[in-house]
This record gives sequence, C-alpha cells and structure tokens, in this order.
Amino acid sequence: MVDKKNIHTVPTDEGWANRREGAKRASSTYDTKAEAQAAGRAAAKKDGVEHLIHKKDGTVGARNSYGNDPHPPKG
Repeated sequence: MVDKKNIHTVPTDEGWANRREGAKRASSTYDTKAEAQAAGRAAAKKDGVEHLIHKKDGTVGARNSYGNDPHPPKG
C-alpha cells in the first residue's frame, strides 16, 4: 500500500499552491487561496488524508482530516 502524504495549501510568490507533505515542488498552483483550498480539499478527501491550510504568513490556520479518524473520537 502506498503511503499517501497530507496536502498543504500554501502561499507562494505567484499566488497559492497545493503541495504534498515532503514534496519540494507544488502539485498545483492557483491565483486565489479559495481556488487552491477547494482543490486541496477535494484531493485530501479523495486520498483520505489531512488538508492543512496555511495563512499568508506561512503558519497553519486550519487543519481538516478526511482519513482514518476514530468515530466517536476518544477523549
């Protein structure tokens, strides 16, 4: 089984991009954060991984998991 990597929506000099965790290059680029976020969400849902959405300063602003979450959550 292939280990699928989480997806990060990150700011770039040209706009916004989606990048797999550990990748040096973006898998896709967009003019707006909304476009990148929608594409990142769709890819994360398809692959069952986490989608981390970064702010313009590069810090993580939101995190959504579409993978192996226990239901109901422990705690």
